[in-house]
Amino acid sequence: MSVKKSQQDILLWIQNWYYQYCNGDWEHNENINIRTIDNPGWRVTIDLEGTNCENRVFRNIEKEESQDNWYQCFLRDGKFEGAGGPCNLFEILCVFQEWAKS
Repeated sequence: MSVKKSQQDILLWIQNWYYQYCNGDWEHNENINIRTIDNPGWRVTIDLEGTNCENRVFRNIEKEESQDNWYQCFLRDGKFEGAGGPCNLFEILCVFQEWAKS
């Protein structure tokens, strides 16, 4: 199976983003959660407490092209939340990356 370079990059980036906050305490919580939903699709929750993103402003994003090609990203209760169609996990993670790096 071949993974596009950009997909590898986002996985390495999120892995490193997580690791930079591991301090013996922070990592004991469920800080990054990626799960499936029954639409079908994906749900991504990233706890921002204790990170450089904790107090940043985020503008909600919604994209809907079809029943299977959609995503929305927003902040709620100190967490980045993203949900999307079955092939939109990559876009959700890219939205988080772009925002977190800005």
